[in-house]
Amino acid sequence: MSPIDLSVLARKLGTIQERLDLLRAVAALSLDEYLSDVLRKKGAEKLLQELVNATVDANYHILMESGKPPPADAYGSFLDLASLGTLDGALARELAPFAGLRNRLVHEYATLDDEKVLASLGEAESLFPRYIRAVRRRFLPPAP
Repeated sequence: MSPIDLSVLARKLGTIQERLDLLRAVAALSLDEYLSDVLRKKGAEKLLQELVNATVDANYHILMESGKPPPADAYGSFLDLASLGTLDGALARELAPFAGLRNRLVHEYATLDDEKVLASLGEAESLFPRYIRAVRRRFLPPAP
């Protein structure tokens, strides 16, 4: 077990926040607006993928450096953070499905539902700031 590299963790949390900030404008769109702008839609999908990637990376970093075995998968990494006490169990269960969404975005499955992707942006706006706060509270000193 080695200490958690706080600079890595802070960088990952910064990436999560940056992606959330960029996605905010898209989350406010109607479905018709979202679907009519392919570049914005594809950009939002990529930003959402990067947001989840950074979160899962942070999860793995925390778990591995805390001496825990590697999670079985990205979904499980959220649940494992709850067992470690970093995340509230309910929050972990709400965040975990984003791992599956990330897989659908990466692999461009034909079953990608644009309405669900757009709805997930609104969910991300409420859930991921809570993730950031929980991880900061547990591992990072308060910002001056």
